[in-house]
Amino acid sequence: MEVQYPISIDWSKEEVIKVVTFFQLIEKAYDTGVNKGELVSAYHEFKDVVPSKSEEKQMFKQFDRETGYSTYHAVKEARETERDKVIMNK
Repeated sequence: MEVQYPISIDWSKEEVIKVVTFFQLIEKAYDTGVNKGELVSAYHEFKDVVPSKSEEKQMFKQFDRETGYSTYHAVKEARETERDKVIMNK
């Protein structure tokens, strides 16, 4: 699937990489599963780039609409699960 990741032209290359990596891990959580620690860590790096809750919600909504995934639920599962791997069902 060819996904247009929500990014800003104002971000540095490193910031774009952090955000794209986070969204790629969300995709992976739905496709094959992802390490819980890796996803939580990527979310924290995403929050370094996008600290605003409203901007986060906007980006999640855009990505979710594009992919059919729920970014919020994947992050919630990663934070709350006891398992080492996060596997989401579409």
